[in-house]
Amino acid sequence: MASICIPFYSRYGNTETMAKAVAEGVRQAGSEPTLAFVGDVMTPAEVMAADERWQATHDRLMAEYPAASVDAFGAADGVCVGAPTRFGVMAAQAKLFFDKMGGLWMSGATIGKPAGVFTSTATLHGGQEVSCYTMWPVLAHLGMVIVGVPYSVQELLTTKTGGGPYGPSHVAGGAGDIPVDETELAICRALGERVAKIADALAAAR
Repeated sequence: MASICIPFYSRYGNTETMAKAVAEGVRQAGSEPTLAFVGDVMTPAEVMAADERWQATHDRLMAEYPAASVDAFGAADGVCVGAPTRFGVMAAQAKLFFDKMGGLWMSGATIGKPAGVFTSTATLHGGQEVSCYTMWPVLAHLGMVIVGVPYSVQELLTTKTGGGPYGPSHVAGGAGDIPVDETELAICRALGERVAKIADALAAAR
């Protein structure tokens, strides 16, 4: 049974919802998901405190999930990383988490393991694909096998909001208050299931 690490950052809970759906897909494949929250250590406290929703969501996520760790990332059989978009690229909180992986890169612990990504944007053309791309180079440097979502997943052909072959995505609106819809959730589940199955196959081949 493959272990799949799902580290995510979320400001208002949309990326968290996607992470939970990815975990459902992992379980559908008979594997074990572990969700972990990438906390926010870079935003000034007064900035976060000025946004009650942001502060409340951050406090809740810190309490509900283990902190994302480089060690857990490296020990897993596969990973799915979730990060919202900021100005068309992955949020800085996710980049900071990646930037801690120098030792992991040197160890080679992630070489040959599958990895997928997912993201949430404020608008339809707010950088969904580019945000996935900005996470892919890190995974490639870590020697991972990048996993997307194939068009055999029918929801890719019907979604009017988020989701593409590069990874699941969601349009949250300017206030971040549009819920993740069922089509987007189905694409998230498909990614989780695919990464888990590939992790099993690659582990068996090693």
